[in-house]
Amino acid sequence: MGPPEELLEIQPGELNFTFEVKKQSSCSVQLINKSDEYVAFKIKTTSPKRYCVRPNTGVILPRSKCEFTVTMQAQRSAPPDMQLKDKFLVQSTIVPFGSADEDILPSFFSKENGRYIEENKLRVVLVSPPYSPVLQPINGASIQDPANEAPILKETAAFKVSFALKEAPASREATALKEAPALEEIPDFQESPALKEAPALKESSSSKDQALNGAENLAPFQVKDVEDLKLKINNLESNLNKADKMIAMLREEKCLVVQEKDMLQQEIVVLRRKSLAKVQVGFPFLFVVFMALVGVFVGYLLNQ
Repeated sequence: MGPPEELLEIQPGELNFTFEVKKQSSCSVQLINKSDEYVAFKIKTTSPKRYCVRPNTGVILPRSKCEFTVTMQAQRSAPPDMQLKDKFLVQSTIVPFGSADEDILPSFFSKENGRYIEENKLRVVLVSPPYSPVLQPINGASIQDPANEAPILKETAAFKVSFALKEAPASREATALKEAPALEEIPDFQESPALKEAPALKESSSSKDQALNGAENLAPFQVKDVEDLKLKINNLESNLNKADKMIAMLREEKCLVVQEKDMLQQEIVVLRRKSLAKVQVGFPFLFVVFMALVGVFVGYLLNQ
């Protein structure tokens, strides 16, 4: 039984990245399973350190679709003529019915055991952003629209730009065909790392340069806002310190008041004890006078 005519249909047929210096760029590719079999795929590239793929392996159900995303890491400078010789290889093969992503083995993509491996190559195309003044390089020079040119020169520049936009795709493809090595001469394709490894790449010097450039390019009003926030924070800290001191003073005063209250209570108890002791010692003066009067009255009665 011969190999199937075609397992996967790939859309689009090339990887288009909007290129900006020191910025990441991503593009998506759709894989369409045209067979009635379970098909496993694997993505490889000639420059695994420059790209990340998610997912780089998987299984596509019969007559179904799958999508993977390729992210190009931030580059410090634009390549010559805005062209890269990087290539991607999409390998696909039939796997047993009911296979899942975790069931994929490296042996599935080995031709040594006689398996049929379908291979599709994708090239990388760099596209300038729409707002960039660099529209298309011609002979290594960038086309720009100078701000101080006369009206006639501006019209000439516009004409050159439109002409470059029309002629650039054909010349770029011709240059790529002339300069790119044959597919047999390209180094062995290597598996592109998945995006799970991206945190380590984020710590690269290019991302650090982005952070430094962003800090240096802060607008004046943003700097003022930061200074105002710092002043407000300092004021809040000073107010908090004052409040802490006031709370400490109030606590000390409360302790003093409690101590004075205890001393007054003790003095009141002592005074009460002294007054009770005075009452118990001897007879009251009025009682003595009353008894004297009673004695006089009794004596008067006896003498009569």
